[in-house]
Amino acid sequence: MSLLLDAIRRHADDRPDDIAIDGATPLCWRDLATLVTRTADELRAGDDGRPIATQLDHGVGETVLELAAAHAGIATIALPPFFLPQQAAGAIALAGAGRLIAGAVEVDRQSGTPALRLSVKPLTHARAALPEGTGRITFTSGSTGTPKGVCLSFAHISQVASGVVDHLGVHHAGRHLPLLPPGILLETVAGLYATIIAGGTYVALPQAGVGMADPFRPDVARMLEVIEEQAITSLILVPELLAGLVAMMRARGVRLPRLTLVAVGGARVSTDLLDAADAVGLPVRQGYGMTECGSVVTLHDGGAAGRGSVGHSIGTNRIRLAADGEIMIDGPVHLGTIGAPRAPGPLATGDIGRIDAAGRLWIDGRKSALIVTSHGRNVSPEWVEGALTATGAIAQAMVRGDGRARLDALIVPARPDADVAAAVAAANATLPPYARVEQWRVVPPFTPSAGLLTGNGRLRRAAIDQAFPSEDPMPQPFFDRLVAETREAQARFAVTPQLIAGLTGRITVADYIAYLAQAYHHVRHTVPLMEEARARLGDRPGLVHALDEYIEEETGHEQWILADIAAAGGDADAVAASEPAPATKAMVDHAYRTIREGNPAAFFGMVYVLEGTSIAMASQGAGAVQQTLGLPAGAFRYLTSHGALDQEHMVFFERLMNTIDDPADQQAIIDMARAIFALFGGMFASIELEQPRVAA
Repeated sequence: MSLLLDAIRRHADDRPDDIAIDGATPLCWRDLATLVTRTADELRAGDDGRPIATQLDHGVGETVLELAAAHAGIATIALPPFFLPQQAAGAIALAGAGRLIAGAVEVDRQSGTPALRLSVKPLTHARAALPEGTGRITFTSGSTGTPKGVCLSFAHISQVASGVVDHLGVHHAGRHLPLLPPGILLETVAGLYATIIAGGTYVALPQAGVGMADPFRPDVARMLEVIEEQAITSLILVPELLAGLVAMMRARGVRLPRLTLVAVGGARVSTDLLDAADAVGLPVRQGYGMTECGSVVTLHDGGAAGRGSVGHSIGTNRIRLAADGEIMIDGPVHLGTIGAPRAPGPLATGDIGRIDAAGRLWIDGRKSALIVTSHGRNVSPEWVEGALTATGAIAQAMVRGDGRARLDALIVPARPDADVAAAVAAANATLPPYARVEQWRVVPPFTPSAGLLTGNGRLRRAAIDQAFPSEDPMPQPFFDRLVAETREAQARFAVTPQLIAGLTGRITVADYIAYLAQAYHHVRHTVPLMEEARARLGDRPGLVHALDEYIEEETGHEQWILADIAAAGGDADAVAASEPAPATKAMVDHAYRTIREGNPAAFFGMVYVLEGTSIAMASQGAGAVQQTLGLPAGAFRYLTSHGALDQEHMVFFERLMNTIDDPADQQAIIDMARAIFALFGGMFASIELEQPRVAA
């Protein structure tokens, strides 16, 4: 891609020693020009005409590799970090990749002339039928959720990047911080390419260091710190990130006067959120784009006029509306998908919009998502969802109600203690009666790994609807009732930041040992609690027999934990002699008190919580933590063994629960499960995680 290298060489001639890429190993424009050319030549030397797949974090070396592949004219498949292994493998095979570059890409200065050190793995996939001119293959879930590889030319995406610069002006080319996950086209084109063309500095810091190790549950406090520390002047965000940043700035009374541009895209932004951003001084410009159009299509000018619109075309495409209001785009668009070149003609976006007298585009929602109530009113769910998330207490929401008299919503709270009822009431106060949410329930977070969210944060509505069907009014077995009636407590538990960090491997060795210490202090009470419950359940032989089996299998598990602590480098003897954290003690004390003073059958509510959580931590957390920390398998005996054991237990537990027909026993189990979810979440929340620092 000559446009990028021409820009790099121009900046190298004008100001060779200025920093072009900042991060762990900063590069000036002169060194960047040398390194991009050298790396491009090396990539060409191994080129067999098949694409290169990359699965990388943000970083200086990774940024150089992106620019070099573009300059070499070699098609690339940039895989986001949240792709599951099977998703990544499927995308790589479908695209017929010949090489895979993963892991760290380091800049080596030892020889005097900078070079890249990277790991290239040859692949044996058959060559795929790519449309002629393909330079970038971007995998997106699309509206149906079926992954597809959208093929774009280098000429097209460079034209979009140039259009962004022309539309904004080069005065915004200061220090740009990428926050969107690597592999997201919007950040590559409007962030990296546009910054390089305009002559700014691209601050390429790893995702974990900027609070984005889990892009769908961000550490906004850390993000705010990095923006200040690194003197950042421009950002590209999705609405959820913007809402988190606004809330954190408001809570801390912080302002970011260096920022001159905060571009927001990926989903509709509510006017309430735009107003809140303006109140804390964020220079927000809402934009609109599609992968098929090379990312950005329109961008608002940042003025008060037309706030809420996505502005005018950046000049790359022409926009018009079909008779039904669908947005149609003419001009350069994608080449097609893998194995399917695109037929000529305008691109039908599937979005419904309007164009005002000043030529600004307004987005009303997705054509396929439009809700028509039984009263005949048309409601865009994005409108209502925007009102819900603008409250600050709700992180994600999906609104439903097509063909029904009332709307309902699936809600992910922003915090375990968020007052969702008050937030829904506040949102409803801003909506007309026909668009208000009458029913709602709290659910766990929507994520791409669960198949419920696209890479750029859009809801996969059909998949979510299937995952969380409307409540069944038919009678249900007790285990199903237990699951249903503790769903909100479980969902609030699921948004505990420390739990999320553990499940995604974003913890240190010290954090892991701190978790094991608290696990020891509650697991050592498991058998004594069972024995207390057994003694008071003498007239219920089925439950007594179940406890006998549990006691036999659970005896000694606290010793597994001490062994794991020692294998991880901790002091097992010190942990055994220590006192539990107050939150851990509160959970254990509640269990003893309930068994001794209430209905002893309640203990099975605790079993439901702890075994279900251990399965999740074994299947997700153990592998992620071990990979991140590089600890031996011997440091994970409790998690891995308990996970397999508890999967068997849960099958047994479900059958056992469905034999319980006493309403008092059933309610006691449900009440205990709700309480333990909250108390167990408190135990996790009491662990103070070490914060990763950013390499300057």
